[in-house]
Amino acid sequence: MTTPALPVEPWCLREQGEHGEYLGQLESLFALSNGHLGLRGNLDEGEPAAQHGTYLAGFFEEHPLPYAEAGYGYPESGQTIVNVTNGKLIRLLVDDEPFDMRYGEVVSHERVLDLRAGTLRRVTEWISPAGRRIIVRSTRMVSFTHRAVAAIDYEVEPVDGRTRIIVQSMLVANEEPPDHPGDDPRVAAALRDPLVPIAQDVEQDGVVLLHRTRASELTMGAGMDHDIECPNQYEVEHEAREDWARTSVVTVLEAGQTLRVVKHLAYGWSATRSLHAVRDQVAAALTSARYAGWDTLLRDQRQYLDDFWSVADVEVEGDPILQQAIRFSLFELLQAGARTEGRAIGAKGLTGTGYDGHTFWDIEGFVMPVLIMTAPEAAAHALRWRASTLPLARARARTLGLKGATFPWRTIRGEETSAYWPAGTAAFHVNADIVRAFEAYRFVTGDDSLERECGAEVHIETARLWMSLGHHDRDGVWHIQGVTGPDEYTAVIDCNVFTNLMAALNLRVADNACGRHPEVAAAHGVTEDERAAWRTAADAVHVPYDETLGVHPQCEQFTTYAEWDFDSGTQYPLMLHAPYFQLYRTQVIKQADLVLALHWRGRMFTPEEKARNLDYYERRTVRDSSLSATTQAVVCAEVGHLDLAHAYLHETALVDLRDLQGNTSQGLHIASLAGTWSALVDGFGGLRDHNSRPQVSPALPDSVRRLSFRILWHGTPIKVEATHETVTCTLLGEDGELDVRIYDEDVTVRTGHPVIRPMRERVPLLPAPTQPPGRAPRPAGRLPRTIPAEK
Repeated sequence: MTTPALPVEPWCLREQGEHGEYLGQLESLFALSNGHLGLRGNLDEGEPAAQHGTYLAGFFEEHPLPYAEAGYGYPESGQTIVNVTNGKLIRLLVDDEPFDMRYGEVVSHERVLDLRAGTLRRVTEWISPAGRRIIVRSTRMVSFTHRAVAAIDYEVEPVDGRTRIIVQSMLVANEEPPDHPGDDPRVAAALRDPLVPIAQDVEQDGVVLLHRTRASELTMGAGMDHDIECPNQYEVEHEAREDWARTSVVTVLEAGQTLRVVKHLAYGWSATRSLHAVRDQVAAALTSARYAGWDTLLRDQRQYLDDFWSVADVEVEGDPILQQAIRFSLFELLQAGARTEGRAIGAKGLTGTGYDGHTFWDIEGFVMPVLIMTAPEAAAHALRWRASTLPLARARARTLGLKGATFPWRTIRGEETSAYWPAGTAAFHVNADIVRAFEAYRFVTGDDSLERECGAEVHIETARLWMSLGHHDRDGVWHIQGVTGPDEYTAVIDCNVFTNLMAALNLRVADNACGRHPEVAAAHGVTEDERAAWRTAADAVHVPYDETLGVHPQCEQFTTYAEWDFDSGTQYPLMLHAPYFQLYRTQVIKQADLVLALHWRGRMFTPEEKARNLDYYERRTVRDSSLSATTQAVVCAEVGHLDLAHAYLHETALVDLRDLQGNTSQGLHIASLAGTWSALVDGFGGLRDHNSRPQVSPALPDSVRRLSFRILWHGTPIKVEATHETVTCTLLGEDGELDVRIYDEDVTVRTGHPVIRPMRERVPLLPAPTQPPGRAPRPAGRLPRTIPAEK
């Protein structure tokens, strides 16, 4: 499956013409969100639709997780995101005939996702089956500045004569869920009419509906009101029932006249507050939106994004496809995380129901580094949410017979909800991934208040987990056994290199945090002996190495496993065509694992080791996970395989724009979108931290003439620009200075005084490696495009 070939433009996504067969993908691509509230990119009229979607961060329903053979410590209930009350629905009748793009004639149709304005604009010219021609214009937004608010500006204009127009603005709860073959029937049952109606309030200009979920017992409210502009007389009527509400506007327009309805939407939910409090919260948000008015909401949205792009923009000259993709990616990351404020960021953001709306370690691992350097307040919100689930993580550790805290592999509220026990139980690296994100926030922002507030406690409890997992052998070497690393095709193994190195990092971070915050350490009973034990374990961690091959085994004895037989008609993804038993016992890798260690723990490897390890694992990595290409791009760039890195970069950048995984209709791949930034900035920009200062070591492929990226470091915006001749570091904004390392030289960059150095060639130590059959990355020119863009 692919998406339609959207025109390549630097600041927008544009759909030209009808692409009904791609509705699901386009609904995800055109979704709007602010991290709290998300609206899928459904057509205003609601039909046709592949999957209706209105989501609130953290709002979910529970369902049972029965097992044919239960085991102690298995999670007992699952959580899945709920499609809440749909407020974006506006039906239109033209002389009593429903406006539906499947009928009559669509003369023209265009939708534009504007990455600078933060809006979805739509213009459609349509001739009804009875011959009436109209133009429909709409602009939709989910406000970044008003957390609970969305708004729609909807206009109808007859083209060829006097026409009766009826606009029905709707709130609809318990919409029919999509029927996806193979979905878990327990999830389907939980999502069939998940909202129990509680109350309906009809207001002067709209309606508020209140519902509660059946099992999770969360209360939510959705409200709408309207501003109406019409050159002629019109009538308005409000109706409300348990699961729907309708505001109808009827008028008669002459050709060229316009009926304009501005619809304000507000949402709120709570697990603890009263029904009346939730209702009042929604009503207050509506009042605030109407007080601001459409023009102010639009202006504030643009200003918010102007501020974001001023410190986050990435420019790529010579590759227009990549230019569009990186800005789309950054916009989607902002949409996913800007206003979460106490809730998790899901792996799909709020763009669809893929992965049941769960958050994974992908968010701390791939998304947090980008948000920390471009929108640190959003990153702080996400990290605070994770810390707020520490009591549940402690309980999970006790269930598993461990000390400290173990965070879940997948969740919405904080409980482990994965029935796949090799990951849900044994993927302990999640804990160190979270600690790495907290530590990145501290050294990038220069602010240790978040660590003092909640991060240090996370560090302490996860350090205690590692000490109860690991042990010293008779020679004093520290081992961690029976774990699953990032590669889910090699599960429940001993001394996974990535896990061991991340655990050592976790222990050192915890020790250092206790030194910075002795009062926190004392409050949690940390002794000097305990800190010494952390340091001893970190220093003695076992890192397997195969002397014969000159590479690091992904885990103990991995290089002695049988090779996968790629000559016997291998079909991808392997997990759908081969039993896990066969995957577990062979040298075949779902996603970067040892190679991820080369990126995240790069200082632990020499350049020669990185080159040899990459060469070895490239030939065995099948990339059945969308996360893998990101890491492979970064490490390929670091060791000098720039063209291969560029191909991997295109793959991660276009995973949704070209639907490379075939499931974009279920929501965007937020971590892969973050990987676009990482592949460009960490890969070709060579960005690393060096003693609490940024280090850049750029190298560009021939096809990229210029790369420029902006980040925030200690609150100071800095711009790094690389061409094939020079590297330039420039401070932005007010007077200031920042210490930066360019390649191996320490420099001080001051406002108004850019530092310029010559570009250094990056020479590979080994020839470019090969990949498994059928798994070589495809450059953009060979990625699928099925519908030519209109000129």
